[in-house]
Amino acid sequence: MFLKSVFYLDVLSLSFLLAGIIWSVARPAKRIWPPPGKSGWQYKSAWILFYLVFGLNTLIIFLDWNSWIFPNTLRFLIGIPLAGLGGSLLIWGIRHLGLINTSGLSDDFVYSGPYRFTRNPQYLGDMLLFLGLSIISNSLHLWITHILLILVFAITPLAEEDWLLKQYGDDYQSYLNRTSRFL
Repeated sequence: MFLKSVFYLDVLSLSFLLAGIIWSVARPAKRIWPPPGKSGWQYKSAWILFYLVFGLNTLIIFLDWNSWIFPNTLRFLIGIPLAGLGGSLLIWGIRHLGLINTSGLSDDFVYSGPYRFTRNPQYLGDMLLFLGLSIISNSLHLWITHILLILVFAITPLAEEDWLLKQYGDDYQSYLNRTSRFL
């Protein structure tokens, strides 16, 4: 019963995140992400939801470990390298972008490090990390929440690109033309 409550709360939180990102793509003038500022409700709501989702996903890993269809150790041989690659790319991206930009606020324009290869190394890293964790943990509940989370990370750049163009102008447009969104 506790697992189902955690799972449903996770899906509900992810639904709000996904709705906010879709809203931000459809209505950039009234966007939720990237937030208009650190003191606004958009910033606080987005980060509360993200932290809640990450915490709930961690609980699901422990509560529903190895309950699905991949009982053999092959899942570790596939999942650990994916999660390791994703986590490494995520950390590399955060280190180069900085905490201010990473949190959705404007700072210096960054196109070095992993940003030479992809405009969204952190989101790509997140997607690989969550795919790897889903394989390792072998939980249908986690697969569902991680697919929703991967969808959030796949759509989020669409909400950010218009904002980045307004923030960084020609520098970002040139970067946009020469660097792919993910790969």
